[in-house]
Formats: sequence, C-alpha cells, structure tokens
Amino acid sequence: MAINENEIAALVQQVLREMTGGVPAASAAPANQRGGGDIPKTAHVAVLTGLKHFDIKEYPIPEVGDDDILVKVEGCGVCGTDAHEFKVDPFGLIPVALGHEGTGEIVKMGKNVKVDSAGKPVKVGDKIVTCMIFKDNPDITMFDLNKQNVGGADVYGLLPDDDIHLNGWFSDYIFIRGGSFGSTFFNVSDLDLDSRILIEPCAVLVHAVERAKQTNIMRFNSKVVVQGCGPIGLICIAVLRTMGIETIIAVDGNEQRLAFAKKMGAAATVNFMNHKGIEALTAAVQEACGGKLADFAFQCTGSPVAHANIYHFIRNGGGLCELGFFINGGDATINPHFDLCSKEITLVGSWVYTLRDYVTTFDFLKRAIGIGLPIKELITHKFALEDINEALETNLAQKGLKIAIVNK
Repeated sequence: MAINENEIAALVQQVLREMTGGVPAASAAPANQRGGGDIPKTAHVAVLTGLKHFDIKEYPIPEVGDDDILVKVEGCGVCGTDAHEFKVDPFGLIPVALGHEGTGEIVKMGKNVKVDSAGKPVKVGDKIVTCMIFKDNPDITMFDLNKQNVGGADVYGLLPDDDIHLNGWFSDYIFIRGGSFGSTFFNVSDLDLDSRILIEPCAVLVHAVERAKQTNIMRFNSKVVVQGCGPIGLICIAVLRTMGIETIIAVDGNEQRLAFAKKMGAAATVNFMNHKGIEALTAAVQEACGGKLADFAFQCTGSPVAHANIYHFIRNGGGLCELGFFINGGDATINPHFDLCSKEITLVGSWVYTLRDYVTTFDFLKRAIGIGLPIKELITHKFALEDINEALETNLAQKGLKIAIVNK
C-alpha cells in the first residue's frame, strides 16, 4: 500500500509527540527537567479518613510549575506520630495524607529547580528526601544560617488536605511545591532505599546528641544511659557509638529490644521489669555503669513515669536530654530539690531537628554502616501501600521495630 509524503510526515510527528510527552521536538524540555518514563495522569494516596482507617484515593497529578517537583515515591517509614494520628487524631488533621519519613525519585521538575537546599545539583532521576516547609517563616529558609528546629515549620505528611492532595509520602507520587511555599529537600542519591527511609528518625537523634553536647558534659569516657529502646532509643545508641562513646547502658522492659540495643553498641542492658521500685532499678543501673551513676542520660520514651525515674540514674553534676515527648504525654512528677537542684543536673530538651542536622545525618548513616552497626535492620516490617491499615496496626501492637511502606 502506497503512503504519500503527508501521511509519512504526520506519522513522524505522532512518534515525536509520544517520545517528548506531547511537547514538539523543537521545544522539548531540557534533559534535567524531563519526566522519567511514563507519568500517569493520577496518583494513589492513602488518606486517613477516620480513626484507625485509611482509604486509598485516586487524585489527578497537578501540572508541575517552574519551581515544583514531582516525585515517584519509593518508600516511607511509619513514625510514632503517624500512629498517634491514626489512633486519636491529636492534631485534628483528618482527612489527611500522612507519611513524613519518605523518599523517592524525581520524575519531573520545573525549569527553575537547579539545586537542593544544601546547594547540591539535582536532576530528574535523582533520589530525594524532604525536610521542613517554611511557608510561615521565610526568614529561616537559608540553610547556612538556620538555627531553629522544625517547631516553627510544617512538613509534608502533616499538612491539612487541600486541592493538591499529594501532600504525604504514603502515596505513589508526592508533589513538592516550590516558590513561596518554602519547601526544603535534599539529594540523597548516594544512599540506598532503606538508609533513606531512616533519615528522618535518625535526624531526630543527631539533633538530640548535638543538644546534649552543648552541656559540655559528655566525653569519650562518659557513662551514658539511654532509656527506651524503641527505634528512637536504638538510633540514639548508634549515634553515641559512632561518636566513640563505649559505656552505653540501655534501659527497657522488652528483652528483644534490649538484645538489639547490644547489637547497636550498648555495653550493658537493664530490664526494668526485673526490678521492683525505683531504688532497686537505680541500683541495677548503677551496677551496669560499673558501680557509679551515669554521667549523662537520654530519655527516649513518652512515659511521664520514665521521665521521673531517670533523674535517679544520673550522678551529681551530670546531664539529661529529654526527647521522648513528641506529643503531650501528660505531666511528670519530680522533686526539684532532690532531682535537679541538689544534684546540679543540666537538663536540655530536644524536639525534632534543624536543616543542618539533616545533612549531618547523611554522614552519620554512612559512618554507622561503615563501622558495622546494623542500622538498616531497624526496618523489620515492609508493607505495600494498599496494606497501610495493617501496617499501622502492626506499629500500634509494637510488633517488630521500624515499620515501612514500600512501593512496588
């Protein structure tokens, strides 16, 4: 069958349109802004629509503006904050797209996007994580000058629902908004998926240890107690170990978690279930510290009783970093004379992280892996997006350690 020149030209144009996503060949987007592979018209998002219930909803993917980034989600950790929101909605966000420990691949980006928040070049195909959103405080968007923690900012995964919907990492695509929205993000293409999923919780502990260092109490030969061996406490042990601190005492009531604390670098463990009363527990901690009380302690639980107890484990002139209360967990009862004043304990609080802590965390992860700490073994359960309700129930039941949603 004969084909005339007009038909050939039309066929060629059709092929070119398909290759460039509908953009004429002469005006195709630069290589670093093109979409990676076929981008669907819609995205699937896990939306918390009621207490203890996610629905998988489908929303249109918005047009990517000059300052925006479209990311194909690869995975996202389940945080204790997600579990609290799932169980009781303490922030009043329902309906909400959760997930703030996520990572994925850039598949499309605006022409103005050249570098990440640390000045590192980015292109389509790079792997990224998000950090804070400074839309309410544009004066602290500069990476080098940032001195504030995330308390004055928002994060993807804890945003009120809007007409974009692709606001959390529990999805197959997330839309990172640029310009005045104030998003921050980092190119982490040199880290594997499991390491990237752990960046956000690890940053919490990098920040806490930096806060602790400001007391000028911790040294290489310090005896340090870490109370609470969930993911936060276990990462705390790993951060301390990468700093060269060797006498780390882990306190928890779960033998499996205490066993993992040993693998992460704890020199000794104390199971509080085996000791009745604070005097007996204090004696066990003191024995684990070689007959002396701790120089410093990290309180990594959300228990007011645990906070009240930990002062007893610390020597006169020692220090304490409290980082366990990411939501209002209630009041703790202490005796200011005996617990603080007469012992001259230096107390610091820690809440989330700064931009600089995020970047420090990338190097911490590489160092932890380099010295053989099983940091990636923290992720004990992986679920598909459609199984997110089961994932959150697993988290609430405290089965395993770190739960993650990993896309196919």
